Amino acid sequence: MVTIRLSRGGAKKHPFYQIVVADIRAKRDGRYIERIGFYNPCAVGGETELRLDRERVEHWIKQGAQPTERVAQLLKQAKREGLISVPSAA
Repeated sequence: MVTIRLSRGGAKKHPFYQIVVADIRAKRDGRYIERIGFYNPCAVGGETELRLDRERVEHWIKQGAQPTERVAQLLKQAKREGLISVPSAA
């Protein structure tokens, strides 16, 4: 099974997350199939908080990839902001 989830990076107490497509058996920060965006919860000023590759997200969801709970919230946020149009599977 394939999942869309967050992979943590960044410094201690200053997280930065890659949004990746990975096999469900892979470790959180381990091997992944494709990187489709990022999420920066500590963004300030003109920094980008969320960036997604819309076409690849739609492709993976159509292929049956299941987003995690947090990624599903980020996809809804992106949909509200008009960044992405997610099929009803999310």
